Amino acid sequence: MKKYTTLFIIAIITFTACTKDVKPKEAELVTSAPSLQDYHIGEKWVWLEKSTAEGKIRWEGKEHQEIVAFNGSLGFWNGNDTVAVAGTLGQEQGSTPFLSWPLKVGKKWKYESDWKNSEGTPMKTSMNVEVVSYGNEVVLAGMFEAYKIEYKGTITNSIGGSSEIHEEYWYAPAIKANIKKAQDDGYGFYVLELYDYKSGESK
Repeated sequence: MKKYTTLFIIAIITFTACTKDVKPKEAELVTSAPSLQDYHIGEKWVWLEKSTAEGKIRWEGKEHQEIVAFNGSLGFWNGNDTVAVAGTLGQEQGSTPFLSWPLKVGKKWKYESDWKNSEGTPMKTSMNVEVVSYGNEVVLAGMFEAYKIEYKGTITNSIGGSSEIHEEYWYAPAIKANIKKAQDDGYGFYVLELYDYKSGESK
């Protein structure tokens, strides 16, 4: 789960069909993926995370990403490793992406991913995704305007095991990151919430 969370944060930092319930501002807003020029040295995100099951805390901790100078450009540093920002941007999206740009309320798509768990067992995630709303969301770091994105589906393994999973993400375009994630995998609950944000140096 920790490895999956770290990959998720990197991917996310680099992340309008209108119905009768959608407000005019929501219906008109379209958000494209961030570009390299949108990031600044010293920009930093800190999240607190907690996993619980049967009312007990399984584990809790902290995740962070910071923009640093890296190979003549910019990189994401998580305290251990550095990944080039440019390497996470402008990638061609497949037919089943985790995030489908541009974002707009009412947009739907399919997300699929093949991966391995900590024991090396092949796994597959398959989820239906929808951008359900856009508005103010309050987290530990303050209030941000954010898209709420829902993921519903299953995780299966190569030996026939399967479990339902429901995830919700709140993505704030102004800081190019998720400010919150809530996950229910049928076994327990996981929450990741933005604790602090620093904008960094202006170019």
